Amino acid sequence: MAKTILVIDDTASLRKLVQSYLAQEGFAVVTAADGREALMVARQTQPDLIILDLMMPEMGGYEFMRAYAKHGSAPVIVLTAKLEENDKVLGLELGADDYITKPFSPRELTARVRAVLRRVNRAEAEPDLLRVADVTLDRTGRLLTVAGRRVDLTPSEFDLLATLMLAPGRVFSRQDLLDRLQGSAYESYERTIDVHIRNLRAKIEPDTRHPRYVETVFGVGYRFAAERAPQKQ
Repeated sequence: MAKTILVIDDTASLRKLVQSYLAQEGFAVVTAADGREALMVARQTQPDLIILDLMMPEMGGYEFMRAYAKHGSAPVIVLTAKLEENDKVLGLELGADDYITKPFSPRELTARVRAVLRRVNRAEAEPDLLRVADVTLDRTGRLLTVAGRRVDLTPSEFDLLATLMLAPGRVFSRQDLLDRLQGSAYESYERTIDVHIRNLRAKIEPDTRHPRYVETVFGVGYRFAAERAPQKQ
């Protein structure tokens, strides 16, 4: 069955171009002109991937990502005419999976779409339920509990934690994690991993100054602590 792509952009000619090219590549494509319309379309079609313009009327890209994260988990490729570092960091914090800067070639966009979908498919082949110590991560339901407490994560934070929990005790370099999460699009932007780790720790660690779960291996990267008994409160 063809993968469904939701294209969100306020420029009709760009929507038509992207829709036409992706359809030729075998994808089913639905479109929306702004974030508000896109939320309705996403609920109706349950897309496999979203291509999202940041600057739109009614509801822009950032507002859409905040709202969509409460109801859906499809990967998001952001389209933007101007990409400042702060924009990239904010987009990553909200769960963007990749970026492409306007103007772009349809061939480049298609390559990014296929790369993101490959990462999603690879993740789907891995175990659905991960348990390490008192952390339980349900990859099917996109649910995380820590010591019995439900914790909400962005899609990128969730996928980062899943990668670490698949191999407790293994040290992942920032580049390893980038390759698993965003691929070559971020190969020169390792700070994005530090942003995700900081936000993840703020949500799951009892004390962010002394992480119990996500440990730093200085000069190398990060690891999820090998299983051990929870500390008494």
